[in-house]
Formats: sequence, structure tokens, C-alpha cells
Amino acid sequence: MEIACSRCHRPVQTEDCYCPACGLPQLVYSTEDGAVQGQPERWNEPVRDAGSIDWKPALRVVMMLAVPAGLLCSAFSPVGILGLLWMAAASAWAVLLYVRSQQARWITLGAGARIGLVTGLVGGWIAAATTGITLIVMRFLLHQGKDIDGTWQGMVMGEMTRKWTEAGADAHTIAAFQGWFLSPEGRAGFALAGILFLVSALLFFAVAGGALGARLTARARRPEV
Repeated sequence: MEIACSRCHRPVQTEDCYCPACGLPQLVYSTEDGAVQGQPERWNEPVRDAGSIDWKPALRVVMMLAVPAGLLCSAFSPVGILGLLWMAAASAWAVLLYVRSQQARWITLGAGARIGLVTGLVGGWIAAATTGITLIVMRFLLHQGKDIDGTWQGMVMGEMTRKWTEAGADAHTIAAFQGWFLSPEGRAGFALAGILFLVSALLFFAVAGGALGARLTARARRPEV
């Protein structure tokens, strides 16, 4: 027996929980022994809201993918800027695995973006922590502090000073900038700003990847014409 979807008016089988055309949840019920014919006794399958997220299984998938993605996205990772694309791919993959684990047909873009946001938060924290720990190990355990300071001093006195000069800064202002950036506070502030920029970029790509994963699930549920 077929019924019509209340949204798109396409035919829907009575046992289907979702419209195969637009994905609208359908009311499905059956009668058990002793139930009055024609009255709903219980739902055959709970109707899932495509915009809601069951966070317990979602977090399991997120942690499984966000931790390695965060390690690959640290400032000292060999993949470099490609780590941003890796984070987006990890978020999209997390959405696809979550949908499959829930046996759902699709989720909304907003739900996918939220899963991507959590993936980005976990991955960004891992990337920031890995970057900070790597700097500490290089400076204090591997005794590379002089090399790090020399590289930083060359950058400040060379490229950064040239940019300040091209911007029209006078000699007194340039000297003040040089003094601050070469101070411990300046180096720490610049490193912190770099880490915050990295985390912000990872969050952006993670949210975009989560929305892309949700979009892929929405396209997969559409029947072929």
C-alpha cells in the first residue's frame, strides 16, 4: 500500500520511515496482538530528526578521526598547509561514519557543521598542544634554543624590517618594533598568535568539511531519475 508524502506528494510505502524523494520523516505504526485495528499501538521504528545529533556515538567517531588529524595539522607537521584539507576531510568522514552508524539516510547541513565544529575543536586543541610541546622539546631537551633564536632574529632584522621600511615607518618606530619582537614577550606573543591563527583556520575548514559531509549524505538519499 502506498501513501502520499505530505511535503512533496510523492508515493511512499507504508513501511518507509522517510520519503524517498525529499527525506521527510513519515509516521509509521503497526498493530500488535490485542490492539484495536486502525489505532497505533507502537512505532515500528523511531522517527529521527535529521537536524538532531546523538552525541555519544558522534563523539566516538570524532575522537577517532580528530586526534590523528590534529597531530598532522601541527605547525611542525611535514604535511604543511595540506593539514587544513586533511582536517576538512576528517570532518566530512566523521559525518559519513556517524550517519552510517546511526543507520540514518541523511542529516542536515547544520547538524553536519556542528559535528565538524567539534571535530575542529578537538583537532585544533591537539594541534596547538603538539606545537607547544614540540617547541619546548626543541628548546630545552634538544638544546636548539640558539638555532631558534637565530632564525627568529634573522626574520625580524631582515624580512620584517624591510616590510616596516616599505610601509613608511621611521627609524625610531622600526627600532621599537625590533626591540619588542626580539624580547621574550614578543617571541611568545608571536608564537601564540600563530597558534591561534592555526586553530581558527582548522575550525573553519572543519566546519566546512562537516557541512560537506552532510551534503554528501543528502545527495546520496535522492533517488535516481
